[in-house]
Amino acid sequence: MPSDLPIRKIIHVDMDAFYASVAQMDNPELKGKPIAVGGGGNRGVISAASYEARKFGVKSAMSGRLAAKLCPDLIFVRTDFERYKELSQKIRRIFYDYTDLVEPLSLDEAYLDVTENKKGNPSATLIAKEIRERIFNEVGLTASAGISINKFIAKVASDYNKPNGQKTVNPEEVISFLENLDIRKFYGVGKVTAEKMYQKGIFTGKDLKSKSLGYLETNFGKSGAYYYHVVRGIHNSQVKPNRIRKSLAAERTFSENLSSEVFMLEKLDHIAEEVSKRLSKSNVAGKTITLKIKYSDFTLQTRSKTLPYFISDKSILLENAKELLYQEKLQNSVRLLGISLSNLNTQKTPKKEPEKTSVSVQLKFDF
Repeated sequence: MPSDLPIRKIIHVDMDAFYASVAQMDNPELKGKPIAVGGGGNRGVISAASYEARKFGVKSAMSGRLAAKLCPDLIFVRTDFERYKELSQKIRRIFYDYTDLVEPLSLDEAYLDVTENKKGNPSATLIAKEIRERIFNEVGLTASAGISINKFIAKVASDYNKPNGQKTVNPEEVISFLENLDIRKFYGVGKVTAEKMYQKGIFTGKDLKSKSLGYLETNFGKSGAYYYHVVRGIHNSQVKPNRIRKSLAAERTFSENLSSEVFMLEKLDHIAEEVSKRLSKSNVAGKTITLKIKYSDFTLQTRSKTLPYFISDKSILLENAKELLYQEKLQNSVRLLGISLSNLNTQKTPKKEPEKTSVSVQLKFDF
């Protein structure tokens, strides 16, 4: 470990198959059975799958039709976001008993900085264990956790002993842990990037670490510097209690594929109206409009345009979304359209970070 890195105690808590687990908890008849949340009907897409369903290859973002083929006994249940929000709030209240430095990533996962915590407990490992026990006893669900010196390693570690487990990567173990890690396990390395890395002989963290910064930037663009640093245990992003929203969007999947732009105009009208409502509710506006198009073969295309001024009005959203729709010819029939607005007026100019003081890593550091 470089001796000048700030050592923090970060926990990443990730609920186990949250949506599916909630359905099984609320309906005991579903326990132990393969279930999928969402995905019903001919055009449905799965939001989450229970671990019993995952054994058959069922996973989120998969079409319900394909999932049913993989698992003939699959049970489809409806999403219930009000219930998910209710339980998520209970879980977060538990987090806040330990620290105010909580950064939710979604309803079912969050980072916690417990370097200094309300319990005065020097062990992040024991805090994570206690939090998981409380979630089970007070909410009725299981959670997994990763514990380490930064957000990146904590998130990778939380997936290590799923479900209902935890993994601590101590400061002195960081480098060996990352070197032995399959490149597919690196947070931020998707399927396409992993395939590209395989082609270049990069299969593990050790392989990645052997590449120079210049090589990674040449072959992986802006992400190259990120890969170069995280494989060396360098990731200085702090836990941000008040995460700033970066975009706001709405989308629709159609019951039948649409083959002409003319048939999509009414759909875009409804989507633009929904985005406008959400902008109004959040009291934000943005400059960059993005049209999302998912074709019948599931390929995805986005088209974006940045305006010189902030907007939130439905009519302006719709006008620009139409322009993006007609920007170029469609590649195929369309199953989904979405509109998002980014470059929001919630984003502030980042302050210059103070210089970091050197911190020596001590092997007796209580983790």
